[in-house]
Amino acid sequence: MATKNLDNAKRQKKDEFYTQLSDIEKELVHYRLLFKGKTILCNCDDPRVSKFFYYFYANFHFLGLKRLTATCYKNLNPDLFSQNLDEQAVYCVYDGADRSDDKYTDYDAFIRQNEWGVLKGDGDFRSAECVELLKQADIVCTNPPFSLFREYVAQLVEYEKKFIIIGNINAVTYKEIFALFKENKIWLGRSIHSGDREFGVPDSYPLDAAGFRVGENGKKYIRVKGVRWFTNLDIKKRHEEIVLYKNYSPKEFPKYDNYDAIEVSKVSDQCNLLGKKWRRLRSP
Repeated sequence: MATKNLDNAKRQKKDEFYTQLSDIEKELVHYRLLFKGKTILCNCDDPRVSKFFYYFYANFHFLGLKRLTATCYKNLNPDLFSQNLDEQAVYCVYDGADRSDDKYTDYDAFIRQNEWGVLKGDGDFRSAECVELLKQADIVCTNPPFSLFREYVAQLVEYEKKFIIIGNINAVTYKEIFALFKENKIWLGRSIHSGDREFGVPDSYPLDAAGFRVGENGKKYIRVKGVRWFTNLDIKKRHEEIVLYKNYSPKEFPKYDNYDAIEVSKVSDQCNLLGKKWRRLRSP
């Protein structure tokens, strides 16, 4: 199963899961007005192959962005999933300059012109130079390493950054992440509610899951269950009233002895509150 592969990948620190452009487009359309005048940081993304970087590059003027920055971890090879030991981390800063001449006719031309630099360190999002780029950003948007999801979110909270990131729904069970949901500091995104999503994976990734394929270009893809967007950017959906259909009963929903919460044991009674404002069950 894809979920089992995720667990294995987490243990082996194989975090090269490549988000598809279609999934990015379906989510980010809900935040269009919030991007205006902002500096966007994609700090887990090779600018030459990342669909996150491509989305913001292609829509830079439409969204009214101020600046777009991308960094990646140890990679000078245009193949996102290169495993060469001599790799170096790269970065790219795009300010929306006119690319209408022959040198910059399109995105591919822009990428071919080596419009990136080499970081001094390994490109880890926790490194000093990457933290400096984080400080300059208004909104962070990427697919962070799920094996470091706790640390990644903790850093965003520490520097009080707005973000839209993709991860696994199991992250809501982490005590650090759950606390943020409880305090209304993070919520689920708009576009993905259930099902699975397809990600690109490295050539070395074992395809022993039920849902996988090899594309015409020879790249491997795997379908992963439980994928969700996590954000602290406000969306209209969060303010919609939840239809409540039953009264609260202490007997039916007992309170935990050691935690300020109630037990809702039946899935049919569970409301999807994580993506909306937290509301109590109606009093009798």
